[in-house]
Amino acid sequence: MTEPLDSTAIAGKVFPVRAHVPVVVVGAGPAGLAAALEAARLGLAVLLVDEHPVGAGLIGMDVPLQFGERMDAAVRNKPRMLERVVAARPGIEEAFAMGVDVQLGVYAWGAFVDGPTSRAQPRPLLALADDERSWLVSWDRLIVAAGARDLAVAAPGWDRPGVMGARAFAAALDLYGAFNGRRLVVLGSGVVGLETALRAKAAGLDVAALVETADAPQGPAALVDAVRRTGIAIATRRCVAAIAGTTEVERVVLRGLDDGTTHEIACDTVVTAIDVVPNVELFDLLGCRVAYRAPHGGFVPDVDGDGRTSAPAVFAVGDCAGLSDAGLGDPATAIAAGRRAARAAARDLGRTDVPADGAPPAAEPVADRDPALRRWIAAQAAEGGDALVVCQCENVTLRDLLGVRPPAYLDYDAAKFAGRNLHSLAAEGPLNQDQIKRLTRAGMGPCQGRRCREQVQALIALRSNAPTGSVPLPSFRAPLRPLPLSVLSADDEPAELRANWTAWFGIPAQWLPHWEKAPEDAEFWGGRVPIPDATK
Repeated sequence: MTEPLDSTAIAGKVFPVRAHVPVVVVGAGPAGLAAALEAARLGLAVLLVDEHPVGAGLIGMDVPLQFGERMDAAVRNKPRMLERVVAARPGIEEAFAMGVDVQLGVYAWGAFVDGPTSRAQPRPLLALADDERSWLVSWDRLIVAAGARDLAVAAPGWDRPGVMGARAFAAALDLYGAFNGRRLVVLGSGVVGLETALRAKAAGLDVAALVETADAPQGPAALVDAVRRTGIAIATRRCVAAIAGTTEVERVVLRGLDDGTTHEIACDTVVTAIDVVPNVELFDLLGCRVAYRAPHGGFVPDVDGDGRTSAPAVFAVGDCAGLSDAGLGDPATAIAAGRRAARAAARDLGRTDVPADGAPPAAEPVADRDPALRRWIAAQAAEGGDALVVCQCENVTLRDLLGVRPPAYLDYDAAKFAGRNLHSLAAEGPLNQDQIKRLTRAGMGPCQGRRCREQVQALIALRSNAPTGSVPLPSFRAPLRPLPLSVLSADDEPAELRANWTAWFGIPAQWLPHWEKAPEDAEFWGGRVPIPDATK
């Protein structure tokens, strides 16, 4: 006798998929464009998505980059921003001409693959959205060129409008043409900081100072000399004592790490350019193996010579696959990686006329980026003290974090947490960011940890006297970008999904107003309670 099917089970039900594409490329920077163009030349159908121009709402929330409210009103005109993005990246027009399906202003907010908790999907899915709707696409090969974001470092007053990241500054200036600051202070003297200062100077902006906690500039000598020739002052052995102003940034107060003296600089923008961090959130959702490699910017996916991750159908190219000082200054490495991944994807998909690439170029020497991270965070934590806000979204202070306490707005009984701190928590097992996030809410805000993740990791490691990489990567969940519920609900559920919502939630009367009693014959698993018509 055949067992009856469970009408409420989700197994076997298919989610609506807009299209299937042999090759999807996420990110239209140098690596992503190179991959899309090479795949198109090889005769493959390609979908290229890029989140720029980012909607004004996300720019205001400092997601995905920390824009610091230093964008002018032009960003509200999305068609104009589209024109500027295409003009700034000529490869996009070439991709259009070659038949690539280019979708700009589109966010990759999730990915769904079979794993330990799911065996229901015939193909992996990528979740996309713009400002109005969301949809799913399936793919045979996925090339992720998600780039990198700014490394944020908390300082007194860093939540003030006018504090932004170096990648956000570059996007505002070069990609959007919408930067509205005039006089800058740049934090960091590595490649990112030096190039930020030079970019600003070339744009006619006034760079008041470049600040470094170390006793000498940290970038290549040629870049340091180029900055000095412009007349920009490089202040070493300094940290930020305060970022001050009535409402926005008006001045920065620096403190000498050796003598404690302070120095005030007038400015309207502070650019945090200490370093950048690979964007690995999508790889985590896809089940790709990720490891901490400080010389490459932190957590990066494991890849082979072609950029293939531990998930065979997923490739990582460009900054999201790992950073190097040479790569930050020269896109040639990223372009070569993108082309290589596209050729490997073509061979995977049966193109026998694509010759195998030779061995990839020898890895360029890279410097350990961890000391700079720890040095800056330790200096600013000492300067800011217990009241320093580490997580802006959830208002988690250094005292809350190190004491493993809930944020103050929850109005908790401090006496109950007096004996708890990182050391007592470590006695119960290895510390990790997911654990700290649940206990303190650090990393749970709209930016989803993009401004505090590395700080929390480094502070845990510093207070535990442990290597930074010993603190595991926190888990990620969709949506990877804050999205309005109206966007996520744009697709109507199939009839079989809609019919069984009540059973899945396990609340037979969930659709009834609280003043109405549930019918006595309502079945817990039967889903028989009628769903009100929302249109009436």
